[in-house]
Amino acid sequence: MNRRIVERLSPLLLLIALIVVWEGITRGLQVSEFIFPSPSRIWAQTLEHHTAILGHAWRTFWVTMAGFGIAIVVGVLLGFLLGSSRLAYAALYPLMTAFNALPKAAFVPILVVWFGIGAGPAILTAFLISFFPIMVNIATGLATLEPELEDVLRVLGARRWDVLTKVGLPRSLPYFFGSLKVAITLAFVGTTVSEMTAANEGIGYLLISAGSSMQMGLAFSGLLVVGIMAMAMYELFSLIEKNTTGWAHRGSQAA
Repeated sequence: MNRRIVERLSPLLLLIALIVVWEGITRGLQVSEFIFPSPSRIWAQTLEHHTAILGHAWRTFWVTMAGFGIAIVVGVLLGFLLGSSRLAYAALYPLMTAFNALPKAAFVPILVVWFGIGAGPAILTAFLISFFPIMVNIATGLATLEPELEDVLRVLGARRWDVLTKVGLPRSLPYFFGSLKVAITLAFVGTTVSEMTAANEGIGYLLISAGSSMQMGLAFSGLLVVGIMAMAMYELFSLIEKNTTGWAHRGSQAA
């Protein structure tokens, strides 16, 4: 079989193998569905509650994308500032690193006090947890611009702004798309965590409701849906990256 086909099918084949093993263990050991439901039980509850799951999934999706959109804007702007100014990098980067180390779930009660129960805390939690990778990668792409290249451009008459916008930013695109693929998964985590304590809709709320009623299959269905949405967005950014920054991966794709 062609190597490329094997590589493309390998995630699906691995997933099928894991499901088969999972089903076999739960059936063979007769594990209670209230403790660890089998894939067949999860699928059955997914079909049974598909309308409710889709409603909660849509809520989680658009809230996540709203927070993620804000994270892109703020992350790019801060990354550009840090990558273009040594003073800004020295002053802001340690503070941003310390802020990123704070558990974002701890902000949820504060956000509830400020904005109340609903979409507000979830959007802001998704933003808070996902902007840092974008900021760091944009800053890295700009800050690691080769000094020799910058010197040549300066000799040719380019100003600092021209170097940053016409060379630095395009060169940072691989870093940018790499950060998007990481940040979008974090954004879904932030939204779900916030919805578990500060919402009456969304997958996070569904997880709490299913757990309290001992519907573990439904809870796993919610986790499955979040994983599918995150994976779909990851693949979308991978596709955009491949079509816009193929020049940056030409060497690695030749093997």
